[in-house]
Amino acid sequence: MGQARDVETDEELEQLLGFLRDARGFDFTGYKRSSLGRRIRKRMADVETDSYADYRDRLETNADEFNALFNTILINVTSFFRDPDAWTFLQREVVPELLADTPADEEIRVWSAGCSSGEEAYSLAIMFAEAMGVEEALNRVKIYATDVDEEALRDARSGLYTAKALEPLSPELRDTYFEQNGTRFNFRTDLRRRVIFGRHDITRDAPISRLDLLVCRNALMYFNVEAQRQIIDRFHFALRERGFLFLGKAEMLLNDAERFEVLSMRQRAFRRRPGEAGPPYHPTPAKIRGGGAPRSWPPRPAAGSCAT
Repeated sequence: MGQARDVETDEELEQLLGFLRDARGFDFTGYKRSSLGRRIRKRMADVETDSYADYRDRLETNADEFNALFNTILINVTSFFRDPDAWTFLQREVVPELLADTPADEEIRVWSAGCSSGEEAYSLAIMFAEAMGVEEALNRVKIYATDVDEEALRDARSGLYTAKALEPLSPELRDTYFEQNGTRFNFRTDLRRRVIFGRHDITRDAPISRLDLLVCRNALMYFNVEAQRQIIDRFHFALRERGFLFLGKAEMLLNDAERFEVLSMRQRAFRRRPGEAGPPYHPTPAKIRGGGAPRSWPPRPAAGSCAT
């Protein structure tokens, strides 16, 4: 009886996921079912709903519940220079080599995949401005920042953050790259124009191409093995030869030594090896639109903060 109920529950979950795909365009096919089901049930418990069918009825009659559910599923956890040791490695070991390998008259192309509310993308802008100088960064660096969560992207485009969100930055970096606007702080306008935000699903949409650096941290771990493989195929296609891939601490590149050289397994930094990469998908254009020697490195938290 219990096994039959489990099968029925699994089918109800798949029906709910199909409804989310058809109603809102969110395709969770590649997500791990155990964690996905757990997060949906958490949201169901929050609104005191017992069955997937009843919860679907609630979604059909309450548009705000979609946003609450997606926020629960997607878990937009981010911060400026999250995991400072990894960013220090990127700044000291990867960026100098990237700049040395790129002719002075060529654009530097960076992708922050799964950018959430923008802290990672703006951290990249700060890092390159510190390494190259603001003026050269304005002329040469283009950062594409994408996510599936439109609400998070709206926050990212605004470039507005609380004082608490800026605690991982030193006062010097904060004063250089942010301007106080009431009770919040605005990322500097000129650099913000070099960050292009857009909705993009890394499991389905064609990747941005000819990248020098691709940053996707703590997003792959939510997907099953097959989806992860397909995403890494896309990332390999997106990077130019000797381009750099920067993953999160919870993620690994396994059995991929022919395509990626390990720069630091501890910091999850890899470099694409030479070799052709045919697109493992039918390309569809990503919908993107504009968003609006380090002085103190790594960015150090202010007293009492707990940057992660």
